[in-house]
Amino acid sequence: MGSATREALARGRAALTDLGDKIDLATAEDLFAAGRAVGASAPLKAALADSAATPEKKAALVDQVFGSKLGGNATVLLKTLATSRFSDQDDLLVGLEDLGIRAAAIASVGTVSVEDELFTFGEAVASNSELELALGNKLGDTGAKLALVDRLLDKASPATRAIVDHLIAQPRGRRVRKLTGFAASIVADAAGLHVATVTSAAPIAETQLNTLNEKLSAMYGRRLQLNTVIDPSVVGGLRVQIGDDVIDGSIATRIKDLKLQLQH
Repeated sequence: MGSATREALARGRAALTDLGDKIDLATAEDLFAAGRAVGASAPLKAALADSAATPEKKAALVDQVFGSKLGGNATVLLKTLATSRFSDQDDLLVGLEDLGIRAAAIASVGTVSVEDELFTFGEAVASNSELELALGNKLGDTGAKLALVDRLLDKASPATRAIVDHLIAQPRGRRVRKLTGFAASIVADAAGLHVATVTSAAPIAETQLNTLNEKLSAMYGRRLQLNTVIDPSVVGGLRVQIGDDVIDGSIATRIKDLKLQLQH
């Protein structure tokens, strides 16, 4: 991600923070809808992400295209992003998705753990090849995919359903597990957390998880949300992923490394 995009995202997140308790789920849904509309129109995306156009011109274009289709909060946030500079045109979609997920997380604070629901959904789909194909097939009908999501998430929170609906409707080449993992990391970040995915061959005792959490939190200087994955292929030990960082102490990896050493 280029520096211009990072600055644009920072502006958008600051604007979201400034709106405070005005943010609701409708704000998130409006941002998602705007993202899909922009993504579906190459000319509109190019115009809104045009670094040569004046902020006034792009703000006027937002009003012209979206008019009364968006609520006031979403319009403010869309204009904030549109009047920023991005390193790449597609990064405007990244910004709208980021703010939409954060708005959904803010709207659900104190009710449910959206991050947990996203993680559970992603793992359930990834472990079922038929579901993964049904939701990830590029040639599949979007309406049918969303109907399937609605059935799978019938007991989930409205915020989680809104996030997943958007991600399935506009995957931008990403698989379901990557989509939900990305969204979960944004939700955690909005709450001041990092997400750590801990993979082991068998369930880990709660006391061990608490100890691991304390050590990792101290290492990263930030509270962590631990998500656990059971994968017999790791044989023993743990594999921990936090963002792009991977701490791999699994026996499977040690065996693989040993084999590589023996080959040389």
